[in-house]
Order: sequence, then structure tokens, then C-alpha cells
Amino acid sequence: MKKHFAFLIRLFVAVMVYFILWKFVFMFHNGLSGHGCGISDCLQVVFHGLSLDTATACYLISPVLLLMLLNIWIKVPKMRLVLSIYYGVVALVCTLILVGDSCLYSFWDFKIDATIFNYLSSPASVVNSVSTGYLVTGILFVLLLSAVFFFDMRGVTPRKFDFPSKKQRIKTTVLTVLLGGFVFLGIRGGVGRSTANVGMVYFSNTPFLNHTAVNPLFSLVSSSAKTRNFKKEGRFFSEAERQRIFSSLHYSRESHVPDSLRLLRDNRPNVLIVLMEGCGGTFVHAVDSLADPTVTPHLNRLASEGVVFTEVYANSFRTDRGMVCTLSGCPAFPDLSVMKLPALCDRLPSIASSLKRAGYTTSFLYGGDINFTNTHGYLQSTGYERINGEEAFPASVRHTHNWGVTDRITFDTLYQRIIRMPEHQPWHMGFLTLASHEPWGVPYNRLKHDPVANSMAYLDDCIGRFISRLRQTKAWEHTLIVFLPDHGISYPEGIQETDERRNHIPIIWTGGAISRHREIHTLCNQTDLAATLLGQLGITHRDFPLSRDVLSTTYTHPSAVHAWPEGISWKDATGFSALNILAKPAEPIVEHPHHSPQRVQAVKAFLQTAYDYLGRMQ
Repeated sequence: MKKHFAFLIRLFVAVMVYFILWKFVFMFHNGLSGHGCGISDCLQVVFHGLSLDTATACYLISPVLLLMLLNIWIKVPKMRLVLSIYYGVVALVCTLILVGDSCLYSFWDFKIDATIFNYLSSPASVVNSVSTGYLVTGILFVLLLSAVFFFDMRGVTPRKFDFPSKKQRIKTTVLTVLLGGFVFLGIRGGVGRSTANVGMVYFSNTPFLNHTAVNPLFSLVSSSAKTRNFKKEGRFFSEAERQRIFSSLHYSRESHVPDSLRLLRDNRPNVLIVLMEGCGGTFVHAVDSLADPTVTPHLNRLASEGVVFTEVYANSFRTDRGMVCTLSGCPAFPDLSVMKLPALCDRLPSIASSLKRAGYTTSFLYGGDINFTNTHGYLQSTGYERINGEEAFPASVRHTHNWGVTDRITFDTLYQRIIRMPEHQPWHMGFLTLASHEPWGVPYNRLKHDPVANSMAYLDDCIGRFISRLRQTKAWEHTLIVFLPDHGISYPEGIQETDERRNHIPIIWTGGAISRHREIHTLCNQTDLAATLLGQLGITHRDFPLSRDVLSTTYTHPSAVHAWPEGISWKDATGFSALNILAKPAEPIVEHPHHSPQRVQAVKAFLQTAYDYLGRMQ
């Protein structure tokens, strides 16, 4: 059976070589030099793309492995012929996708994904859009390459497959299953928390190189399960009625900030955004009078010294969604994580990209798995030049918390990076904490009786130490620090998504760049940070249609929206309404102080508009 296992390895190598060689074809066909890239970039593309190429190759050889496993117990007649038929299908389909991806990239500027199926529904239109000569040439090219790939795979296949004796079957089965375990790990993308995803191969600030590293077969298959036509989602109203209702909500892309609400000493401070894992308003007395003031004393103190937004509500319930809400001003959706859709990530606006255009350097630091839920891909696509996860930390500290590197260490790393930044070059850093997350295990025991509150107290202690050290540096005077959670939390135990306190969050601005203490009691959303921050910096936020500058005179209809898998809620000056969107039609499940058709219409029109926003980016 050794030769059979050797055959699987040779087959895997043959598939990998085909994928790697095609990367060079893709790059040169789509103008490598025009993107300012050289040979070293090509080699990096190959290296970084290996993980998805491996996952795809393992997918393709897994049916061969299963057939070999079957052949141990039931002799498969004409095994080589059966495999040859499979190779023919694989060669043709793979080559069609590879060639199609290369040809379409020059028009789409993103990797082939399930969007292609929208066009294949009208094949006549597709055929009519290209010349006959181009079509014939393309077909011949596909057939030629398919033949090369077919004979390559067939060439490494044994002419005869042995049928083991009864004594050999158990041993051979065990070895085959063990080999299957390695294939499964290849498909999964290793043993880390994150599974194989498109964003894990992103490595460059040049989108073309990131896109080239992505295996197009993987991109197509992985996106197929996630792709929808967002323009058909959330159709509550006619377009005219949706527009009428939504216009009454006054989502303005303009900023007119009066001098009395200018919060910064200068218009180009360094900007640090700290996303505090799960640290909702129920832990911060400065924004929630029912919160225990002893849990987060440092955050309360910073709120009393700097600028605190007391009536902010999170848009979502998870980190991957909350990051997109915060950094891209894109609202959360009940049934979708935008971060997991690379083609959309490439088109999202972001605070980082806006600041980068204004002359800032950009970076992001996280002590956990930066590839989890396509985080790295999202950050890379939205303007972060330097992105580090737990792999950037010494191996000795990578498991100081269940989720990675504990906050005390990551805050120290953050501090060290800040003090090494050039004084005359404005910078923006994003930072995500992780210790205040279940299972709530932290190296801190001030509130032993309540592990959840204790983990938040640990986060607060880390923040206090960090701020105390930073105050002693030159960087403090020219830095704006924004503290906010990625999402709220079900605390106290039993609090529901439909409870306003569940999603009430603090936003605290501090640092030497703050001109004076202010309390902003205006109702708003986490998504409004982008427009509000850019408005204070004098940078346009026209790219953020669903983010509002809450300090601008254009902000005339304060409101907040929150989405979770079963529903969506709306809060404004008239009260609060939560809808069950799984019901047909979507109906209110909680309303106070009274039922309001206006609030129900507002949240439906908002959701329909938000889906339209995604649809325009498809």
C-alpha cells in the first residue's frame, strides 16, 4: 500500500504545481508591472497563497482518498478508469474557473466569487458581450490547459490498485484514515481557531497582490454559501416609499460643527481607537447610573476628564460585526457578517483609509488570532498598513489567555509602539482587547465573586496603567484616544437583546488632543463614530452614507438601531421598538412607552436601505 500513499502525495503535488504556475499566468495576464510589482512580489504571492492552495488541493484529492478507502473492503472495478473520469471533470472545471477568474479580473478588480452565477443566469447576454474570435480562442485555451492538467494527474496514477488481503485491511484502513486526518487539517487550514478563509492570505497594501494570492476555486466555493442578491433583501416598501421614509430620518453626509462643539486642540492629532471586548455600558457608571462604579473606576475617571458620549448604542452583538460598524460606519445585519465577505470588504469605506489619504500611517494590533472571521482580510482591505495578531508576540506569551495574549501584555506592546512612533508623522492605530471574554479567566482577582465583572475590572486596570504611562510621554499631547466596546453584553445575567441596557455602550475620548471636558447626551449609534471623528478632523465622510456626525448641525433626527439574528430594534425620541424579522410580516415584539407605526416604518426603511447599500457594492 506504500505506493498508493505515495500516489496521493504525487497527486497533491501535481495539483499544487498547477495552482502555483497559474498564479504567474494570472499576474502577467493582468499586468504585473502596471501594478508596480516585481519578481519578489510574485514569490511572496506564491508563499502567502499556499494555505488556500493547500486547502483547495486537499478538497480535490479527498474523493480519491475516499475511493481508496472503499477499495480496501470492496474492490472497485477499473479504478484507474473511474479516477480518469474524475480527473477529466476536475481538470475542465478547475481550468474554466482559473481562466474565467483571470479574464474577469480586469473588469471586476476582485476575485471570482458567487457573483458570477448572477450573470450565468443569462448565458446569451454573456456570449453576446464578447467577440466570436475571443470566445473560440478562450474555449481552445481552456481545452488545452484542461488536457495538460488531466494528463498530469493521470500520469501520477498507478495502472493497478492492489486489493489488500483480510489481514492487511484493518492496518491499511487505519493508515488511510490517519492520512485522511491530515487532508482534513489541510482543508480546515491548520489547527488554529480560524478556519481557512480568503483574508488569511492577504499580506500586502497592494490589493492586486492580495487578490492574486487567493485561490479562485476556494473563493468561488466559499462565497457560494454566503452570496445573496442584497438588492432583493428586506423589501418592505416600494422604492419611492422607502426613499420617502428614509429621507425623513436625515442621514446627512455633511458636517457643520459649531465652534462650541470643537473638541480637539488641532485637526491632525494621532488617533488611537481601542475596541474593548464586551465592555458594555452596564459596567461603566459614567454612562449607566445602575452600573457598579467600582468595576471600571479608570474609565469613569477618563469620562469625567475627557469627552463622554452617554447615549450610544451598539449596532450588533459580535466582534466581527461590531468592528465593521465602528471602523467602516457600516450597520450590522441580523443574518449576515459583512466581514466574512471579502468582495464587499474591498469596497467598504473605513476610518483607516480616510486617515491614510489625509497623510496618516495606519496599523492594527490584536493579541488573538487575526485571521478569525476574516479579520485580517477586512483590515487589509480597509487601509491598515501594518496588521499584527498573536503571531507578532513571543511564543512564551501567546497562550496567557484562552483567546491569545492577555491584555496586560498587549497594552504594554501598544505603549512601546506608540513611544517609538515619529513625532512629526500623524498615525492611526486600531487595537482590540480580548481578556474580557468568556470564559472570563484573567490574572486578576479584585472581584472574585463575579468573574464577568472581574474580567472587566482587569481590562479597566490595564487601561489605567496604560494611560498613566502614556501621560508621561510627548506622544500624549498630540494623541486622541477613543475607547468603545465592540458590542454590548448580556449583563446582568438574563438581560435580553430587546432590553435597551443590553446594547447601551460608552464612547470615551481622552488624550492630550482633547480641548476640554464635555458630556454628549445625544442619542446615536456605534456606526456614527466614523463620521463624528472625521468631522472633528475636518475630513470628508461622504463615503460613509450610514454614519452620521452627531456633533454637526445636520444631525437632526437622533436615533439608534441594533440587529441580532432574530430581529432589529429602533430607538428615537418617541421610544423603542423591537421587531421579529423572522415573522412574515415582520412584527413588533417589544415597544415602549407605546406602539408606534412610525418607529416600525423607520426601522424597516433603514434595513431596506442598508441592504441596498450592500447591493450597490456587489
